[in-house]
Amino acid sequence: MNIYTRKLRWKFLLFAAAVSIGVSSLWYTNNLVKKLAVEERKRAELLAEAQQKFVNAELTDRNLDFYGKVMQNNETVPVIVVDSLNNILFMRNLDSAKMDNPRYVNKKLKQMKETTDPIIIRLSPAERQFLYYSKSTILTKLTFYPLVQLGIILLFILVAYFAFSSSRNAEQNQVWVGLSKETAHQLGTPISSLLAWLEMMKLRTTESDLLSELEKDIKRLEKITERFSKIGSKPILKKENLVSVISTAVNYLKSRTSGSVIFNVHLTNEELLVPLNASLFEWVIENICKNAIDATNGKGEVEIFITDHNQVVFVDISDTGKGISKGKFKTIFKPGYTTKERGWGLGLSLAKRIVEEYHDGKIFVHQSELGKGTVIRIVLKKQ
Repeated sequence: MNIYTRKLRWKFLLFAAAVSIGVSSLWYTNNLVKKLAVEERKRAELLAEAQQKFVNAELTDRNLDFYGKVMQNNETVPVIVVDSLNNILFMRNLDSAKMDNPRYVNKKLKQMKETTDPIIIRLSPAERQFLYYSKSTILTKLTFYPLVQLGIILLFILVAYFAFSSSRNAEQNQVWVGLSKETAHQLGTPISSLLAWLEMMKLRTTESDLLSELEKDIKRLEKITERFSKIGSKPILKKENLVSVISTAVNYLKSRTSGSVIFNVHLTNEELLVPLNASLFEWVIENICKNAIDATNGKGEVEIFITDHNQVVFVDISDTGKGISKGKFKTIFKPGYTTKERGWGLGLSLAKRIVEEYHDGKIFVHQSELGKGTVIRIVLKKQ
């Protein structure tokens, strides 16, 4: 399991835990709302019973005041009492500013009829009244509380995720830059020594071919050191011939790649000037081509196309390798993602950083098919 897969597993576990907490909270609150709704129904039934006994009570009835207090103490549940002809007889706990508005009262009555069953008040065998009620303001708010709660939980998860990601990315960048600078520094001393030894060998031997190859390798080390030293600081871009830069990178790879890998480079003979840092962009081409070679298992074809548009240039690098599943199109550019047992998963991540952060371009999987190959596209601005 690579680093990126482990990160995905942790993210999934954290998301699953957050969802579990949210669902549990919603379930508990929903049950609480149901219990409170039952209690409000009982309160409405008690109010209807008090209304019935109050109307039928004699003036000498000792419980008359009690019935009145029961009706008066209902300060939360909105109620409307109507007769058999639907004439409104009594209402309580509606919006006091609108109670004189017949349209408002009739609208509330209609809503009550649609949401609750009426409670029958039997005044006599022939006379009946009907009490309708709706949820109290507190219960209504509590009904929507789970949604508010879920929104807060999701917002907290998002804020925490972005804060964590930003902190982690900043830390990774610091480590990345520090490692690159330290690598460049450590390479500097032995390269200087090698250059000195090379000059001494030139004075003592006549094997010019051997010395020439040794000098090429030392210059290669110097270029690698230069590349590492530029990571972390904005490189200077100059108008460079893109065709020449790509040719240099491909020629280097050809000389160090098995003959089983065929390079087909479709380049124009004309200059194509693009703002580049040549050394870093060569590194991009090398990394993508090395991944293409790995995808073919050292036996296949790598093609490079340049397409000149009005404002941008497309550089397409295709291979005849094993291809990439659609779900991995973005994943392959993540630091640490690799399919090789001994790989670090930094090549394409580094290429993406150089193209997008340093050259203000784009790099992505243009197309891929499992078992047939992949096309990586680089988009560069001409101005």
